[in-house]
Amino acid sequence: MSEPMYYVLATLLDGPLHGHAIIKGVAETSRGRVKPSVGTLYGLLDRLAANGVIVVDREETVNGRKRRYFRITDSGEALVRAEAERMHEAASVIRGRALGASFA
Repeated sequence: MSEPMYYVLATLLDGPLHGHAIIKGVAETSRGRVKPSVGTLYGLLDRLAANGVIVVDREETVNGRKRRYFRITDSGEALVRAEAERMHEAASVIRGRALGASFA
């Protein structure tokens, strides 16, 4: 799972959001490390929807523009939680080594 994909799913754990709110949420959740462009985000959303880990929750029109809200599915929630656990376990390998060791 790519880092942007992980943060999109993590952002959607709080509930359905539209594209621009997802971009803002990803930037906040990742502490500014991940800032997907609109094009990148919608490519990710298409792939996540094709894999059944998110779905369109609803659509509405705001100022004449269609806005789609996406929500995470149960399988998407399980996937992002499993990825978080995998990363936690991977990080513990490094944390378990000598704390004073320097990485070059």
